[in-house]
Amino acid sequence: MNLETKDRTIPKGTVKLSLRLQTVAGFVRQGSRIADVGTDHGYVPVYLAQTGRIRSAIAMDVGKGPLERAREHIEEYETRSPGTGCPIEARLSDGLKELTPEDADTVIIAGMGGELMIRILDQGRHVWDSVKHWILSPQSEQYKVRAYLEMHGFFIEDETMVQDEGKYYTVMSVVRGTMEYGRPVWYKYGKILMDRKDNILKEYLEKEKHRVQVIVDSLGREDTGGMTEGQRKAMGSLRAELDQIKEAQNEMQ
Repeated sequence: MNLETKDRTIPKGTVKLSLRLQTVAGFVRQGSRIADVGTDHGYVPVYLAQTGRIRSAIAMDVGKGPLERAREHIEEYETRSPGTGCPIEARLSDGLKELTPEDADTVIIAGMGGELMIRILDQGRHVWDSVKHWILSPQSEQYKVRAYLEMHGFFIEDETMVQDEGKYYTVMSVVRGTMEYGRPVWYKYGKILMDRKDNILKEYLEKEKHRVQVIVDSLGREDTGGMTEGQRKAMGSLRAELDQIKEAQNEMQ
C-alpha cells in the first residue's frame, strides 16, 4: 500500500481525514488527475491538493446538497492556498456519466455499497480505458465487486483493510488487466488480504465468527417444536457462512 502522505510534511490547516479516507487518499499516485465519485464534502480532493499529491481534481456527486458543501470547502482551500496550480472542480454527476476520457487518469469511488459501485462502474464504460487507476472502497458486497472486476478485465493490484471507529473497510487499488480468483472465499474476503495474512482481516474474521455463531446458537435454542422452512434456510445459510469464515481462518494460520 502506498501511503506517501504519511511521510510528507502535512501543511498547517490541512483537512483532517478519517482513517478510512486517509487510506483511500494514500493509494493515490503522485501527480495524478483524479475524479472523486460521491465526493460528499469534497474532503479527499482538498486533502490531496493541500498535500501536493495531485495535479487536478473533479469532485463529483449526484446530490446538489453534498456538492454545494464540497464547493464551500474547495473555495476555502482556494482562498487559503491561492495560485497552488491544483485546480479542483465541483461537478454534478450521476456516477461517472459526466466524466469524459480527457478529465482524469484516476477515479476514486468510496463510501457506498457494492451494488451501487458496480452500477457506477458499468455505466462508466466510456472511461474504462482512459482511466489508468481505480481506487475502490465498497462498504458492502465486496465479493460481488471482486467478481465483477474479474469478469470485466480489471486487476486488483493491491488491497488493504482498516478498522475505523469500530467498522471495517476494504480499499482496493485496481488497474486494467486479468485475474482469476476461482474460490468463493477469495471473492468474499480478498485473495491479497488472505495471502498476506492481514491482521485486520484476522480480527474481522474472528468477530464475524462470534457474531454468526451467536445467531446459530440462538436459533438452535428456539427450535423446540421444529423449524419452519424459512428458519431452516436461514440456518443453512448461517452455517455455510460460518464454514467459509473458518476456511479463511485456517488458510491464514
